[in-house]
Order: sequence, then structure tokens, then C-alpha cells
Amino acid sequence: PLFMSGLFNTILYQPLFNALIFLYDYASFKDLGIAIILLTIIVRFILYPLFYKSFKNQTLMQKIQPEIQKIQHDHKGNKEKQAQALMELYRQHKVNPLSGFFLIFLQLPILIALYKVFLNGFSPESFTNLYDFIAAPAEINNLFLGLIDLKSRSILMVGLAAVAQYFQGHLALPKQPTGKGQKDQSAASKIGRQMVFIGPVLTVIVLMSMPSAIGLYWLVTSLFSIGQQIIINKKLTPK
Repeated sequence: PLFMSGLFNTILYQPLFNALIFLYDYASFKDLGIAIILLTIIVRFILYPLFYKSFKNQTLMQKIQPEIQKIQHDHKGNKEKQAQALMELYRQHKVNPLSGFFLIFLQLPILIALYKVFLNGFSPESFTNLYDFIAAPAEINNLFLGLIDLKSRSILMVGLAAVAQYFQGHLALPKQPTGKGQKDQSAASKIGRQMVFIGPVLTVIVLMSMPSAIGLYWLVTSLFSIGQQIIINKKLTPK
């Protein structure tokens, strides 16, 4: 446990904490909220290839839902043939059905590290985690744009993060076809469309008990994901 804790601090907590203080000192006009936004954008650009691949997988999985349901129906009496047919389908479309879980596990340690940053606060003790070349600020302005206290919970921030999460999930869904096959497509994507609403609900549940600084990170990363999803949708749309 001590080794894992030290590894977590070295790999995630300390770099994020130092980057946040550096951005606060030199690029945020002494506004912690702006520093968080900049840090979130930097983290997402670093992880962009991984997120892109995972989002692309999710989008393709939604698009092949009719084929998945057909295989499940055709081989409902033979689980082994069903599994083989599904694996062949995934191979043909080059998708990984577990990519959604990858995104969750990728973001969770970062969220925990950021939560630890704000849980520990910006006391003299926390500044002992600063690298030698990062100067500790005399004080930290916790008001984002002079309006939102990032140390406290904010209903507004939770609401905005949930709305952004909804739009990101909605963009990942395939477009509903018109005419012949509309009924089948609607049935195939029913579960996926229900999941669009589960994401925002989970967002509200998680963020309601956390400082609004975490909500701001969640909001910005969701907005980044929306832009990323738009790019993916354009690339996967047939000309």
C-alpha cells in the first residue's frame, strides 16, 4: 500500500499539483478556475490519442448494434457460435467492445488525484510537494471569475457538467434512419439511447459531494470530448 501510494503521488498527484501551481502563477491571472481549465486542456491533449481511439470504438460499436442484435438472435441457442460470430464482427470492424471501460479507468485516477489536490488544499504542508523550480504562491484565489468558490459545492457547475455529459453521449449515438429499417434500428439502439441519460445522472451523483473545482474539470473535459466526438463523427460519416 505504501509503495502504491508513493507511486500514485509521484506519477499523478505531484505532476498535476505542480502543473496547476505553475499555471496559476504564470498563465491564469491569479484565477484558480482558469488554471484548472488550462490544466484540463493540457491533460486532454496529452491523452488525445488514447481518448480518440476509445471514442472511435464506442461510436463504431453504436453503428454496428443492428448486426450485433442479428447475431444474438440467429445464435441465441448456441452461445459458443454467438461469441465466435461477435468476435468476427468486431474483428471486421476493428472495434474493441471493452473500450468504454478503458475510458472510465483512464479518467478515474486523474479525478482522484485532482480531488486529493483540493482536499489537501494549498497549505504550507501541501507546498512541500512542489518541485524545486516551482515557487509557492503567497495566496490562492479560489474564486473562479470572482463568482464561484472552487472549494465549495456548486449546483450551477454540477448542472453544466451534467448537460455537457448528455450532449457528449448524444453525439456518440448513430443517426436514426428514416423509412425502411427505422423500427429495427430504433430497437437496436434503445439501450444505447438510455445510456445517454445515465451518464448525466451519474455525473450529478458524483459531483454533488465534491468541490466545484472537480466539477469545473469535469465540465471542461466533457466539452473537449464533445469537440472530439464531432471530429470522429465527421470522419466516420460516409461521403
